[in-house]
Amino acid sequence: MIKARKIALPIAVLAIGVGTFAYLKSTAREQPAAEIKERVWRVEVKEAAPRTLTPTLTLYGQVETPKRLKAAAPAASIVDDVVVKEGDRVTKHQLLVRLDERDFLPRLNQTRAEVAELRALIASEDNRYRSDQKALRHEEELLALARAEVERNKALQKRKLGAESALDRARQDAARQALTVTSRRYSIDDHRARQEQLQSRLKRAEAQMQEAELAYERSSLRAPYDGIVASVAVTAGDRVKQSDILLEMYSLDDLEVRARIPAPYQEELLRAQGEGRRLTGGAERGGGEIKLRLDRVSGQASPSGVDGLFRIDQGAALLRTGQVLRFQLLRPPQHNAVPVPYQAVYGGNRIYKLVEGRMEGIKVEPLGGYFDGEEKLLVRSEELRSGDLIVITHLPNAISGLRAEALP
Repeated sequence: MIKARKIALPIAVLAIGVGTFAYLKSTAREQPAAEIKERVWRVEVKEAAPRTLTPTLTLYGQVETPKRLKAAAPAASIVDDVVVKEGDRVTKHQLLVRLDERDFLPRLNQTRAEVAELRALIASEDNRYRSDQKALRHEEELLALARAEVERNKALQKRKLGAESALDRARQDAARQALTVTSRRYSIDDHRARQEQLQSRLKRAEAQMQEAELAYERSSLRAPYDGIVASVAVTAGDRVKQSDILLEMYSLDDLEVRARIPAPYQEELLRAQGEGRRLTGGAERGGGEIKLRLDRVSGQASPSGVDGLFRIDQGAALLRTGQVLRFQLLRPPQHNAVPVPYQAVYGGNRIYKLVEGRMEGIKVEPLGGYFDGEEKLLVRSEELRSGDLIVITHLPNAISGLRAEALP
């Protein structure tokens, strides 16, 4: 009996619990099913306005110059004074370095003396020539008289009126006078050769004098043009040899920028240049504007591209050789182009339009960079029409059909 009670009690408790649960469930208020709403993404949009625009190409180039003056010592000397320092701006004819003139004056004075001596010798030779010509006429007259004397003595001897010794003396006098005339004629004939020899020696001496004068002139090194002193290799008191570099300088007018044009744009730019188009670019440096233009293209290329050499039309004073310059090159104009922020482009060739509250992806052709106060990308697509709303907010989960609404 006791055992039956122990079994019936748990069963009764369980039955009461089940009944209570069933009662509560049957009398509870029924909750409505949860309504799932589609999320709407709020995005910024930009109205498309396709038009002809000029894309830019960002290039990085190094400032250099094809005309870098390396001023050398004209002769062995001692540096007397160095007037400028590295980085100084100098003007044409400004004194840069002065060498000790005492190393140049002795040679200059010697060559000048040699020239003066040879000019005197040439003048003397001319005087001698004129004197020989006058003397020849007199000596020819004396020769004629001597020969006439010989003939008279011959005639006297035939008539047995003259002595043999008188005839011999007349013949000797005639022979000596003939020798004198011959010598004088030779001197006159040799005048041209002597004169040419002296003229040659004079020219050589004049060349040496000009060389000495030039060396003396260059002992005071002056700027050949307006420019910048790139480096100074000496100081006062240094001993230098001939051809030792004293300093280097360059002209701001000859500065240019060498920049690598990437291979994908190489053909386009070469074609534009061949058609005579003026390809220009610009940059900002130190608060000033720098303007460049493509002057020529390097004669050698590589798989990565070809070097373009850009002439600086404005702002050269803001640059120095060796600097790296980032600038924007204006490429040939592109039609039906639309500028969009870089964050609006997905995968390099896809953007989204907002159509009836949903995003619609379209494939675009990137045309290059564009700057209108900020860096943008020019794109073109047949699916992009004027007035279309381009989504410019970058969404990591962007897909076609995603609900979105434009921010006011």
